[in-house]
Amino acid sequence: MVLAIFLSVLIISILLGLPVAFALLLSSIALMFHMDLFSADILAQGLINGVDSFTLLAIPFFLVAGEVMSAGGLSKRIVRLATTYVGHRKGGLGYVAILTSVLLAGLSGSAVADAAALVSILYPMMKAAKYPEGSSMGLLASGGIIAPVIPPSLPLILVGVAGGISIKNLFLGGIVPGLLMGLTLMLVWSLLVRKEDLEIKERASKAEKRAALKDGIWALFLPIIIIGGIRFGIFTPTEAAVVAAVYAIFVSTVIYREISLKGFYKVLLSAGRSTAMVMFLVGCAMVAAWLITVAQLPQQLAGMLGPLVDSPRLLMAVIMLLVLCVGMVMDLSPTILILVPLLMPIVKMAGIDTTYFGLMFVINCSIGLITPPVGTVLNVVCGVAKVPMSTSVKGVLPFIAAYMALLTLFVIFPSIITVPMAFVIG
Repeated sequence: MVLAIFLSVLIISILLGLPVAFALLLSSIALMFHMDLFSADILAQGLINGVDSFTLLAIPFFLVAGEVMSAGGLSKRIVRLATTYVGHRKGGLGYVAILTSVLLAGLSGSAVADAAALVSILYPMMKAAKYPEGSSMGLLASGGIIAPVIPPSLPLILVGVAGGISIKNLFLGGIVPGLLMGLTLMLVWSLLVRKEDLEIKERASKAEKRAALKDGIWALFLPIIIIGGIRFGIFTPTEAAVVAAVYAIFVSTVIYREISLKGFYKVLLSAGRSTAMVMFLVGCAMVAAWLITVAQLPQQLAGMLGPLVDSPRLLMAVIMLLVLCVGMVMDLSPTILILVPLLMPIVKMAGIDTTYFGLMFVINCSIGLITPPVGTVLNVVCGVAKVPMSTSVKGVLPFIAAYMALLTLFVIFPSIITVPMAFVIG
């Protein structure tokens, strides 16, 4: 009964067009009335305590770093660097998009921001070179969703907070799966362009490569600083966010000199708005998570999935199917904040590695960003490029299929993630 009340209020609120944060708040209030626990003081205290976390301080700083890098010229230098080194291959701009996606993922951690940057810079070039429109849009959208998996990643921070998982382990564990996603895109793209009649650009000279590397080296240092600093215990993920923000501001204002005082104000304003939205959502989700625990919803769900606890791979397969279905109609952050607290007790009962589970959850939710009918990233790339959604949907299907095959491999062979993760974490 409790589960039915929570889900029905949540779903009806979302269908009525309420923002997810308010839908979660209404669901929490409905549970409080049902359990005779309603108190405005408890509700307010829950909202404040939900965001009162040192770990969550990483979010505004990473958002500032991402905004600064986009406005400060780091993104376009990454594109130039990738173009110089891999642009000479057949379908070279596609490989440029993939390599840029991986490099940008280590800078911003935002799928929407990365996808928008990729489309605005690369799509006009792909269109001028007469690349197939649907496949180009599908590739650019699919490349953007690598960002939530490779550190620094805002979704990994949310998973860590919601599930009580080490964010350091999530960050370091996300490197290999993110790189494998990039390799998967390269394989699919090579098959798609094999029979296309595309112009092949001339290979860049050594002098051009050196110039591109020299110009982009400051941008490349950022992920190295973040990952290296976390890996060797120099700073925590939250402190890494501060380092990233300060470094991005320094490079954009002192080295590249592409941000004015007025531009910097706009960057801070945009990051502040994004932070406010994310933090309010987190606060509402933490209230819901507390009530879910009090109402013993995880125990009810465990009773339903109980027969699968003795078979971790089968349980993971069922969970991944559930997450995929939810991710098709709900954005990444609310999916994490609603489902992770609900599923974590069952995951622990089955003896599944929590870091592995967190990474799989984020990978699955990321695929949902390019999956109709919602597909946030898919909508963004269509809006930026002014391409019909139907064209993009057709183009993205081969990449979704490839990602699903990769996710299936991760379920069947968890060691693909856990073995490199153990080596990197040390």
